[in-house]
Amino acid sequence: QVQLVESGGGLVQPGGSLRLSCAASGSFFSVSVMGWYRQAPGNQRELVAQITSGDTTYYADSVKGRCTISRDNARNTVYLQMNSLKPEDTAVYYCTLRRGPSLYWGQGTQVTLSS
Repeated sequence: QVQLVESGGGLVQPGGSLRLSCAASGSFFSVSVMGWYRQAPGNQRELVAQITSGDTTYYADSVKGRCTISRDNARNTVYLQMNSLKPEDTAVYYCTLRRGPSLYWGQGTQVTLSS
């Protein structure tokens, strides 16, 4: 059973930064693809960033240059550093773990941009 617990969301002003964290249970974290999705009200859930077991990364165009995904296999944790935040970054952010055909989701953490 995989459990993913996100933290680090909150209220931030435009231009600010946040670091999201996601702690995963289980013994196969290091061989899994980890990702961050987000869903804003009225929008579909979208992939924001992803990192493979070999540290290959992917970023959505909307966050490229502003976000960095990283992983700490010793801590079973994946991070999303978000800088230069914009109002359109407001969303619930979900951590995912992909292992083979299975995709596991965290419960989500709210990120709200407000001046």
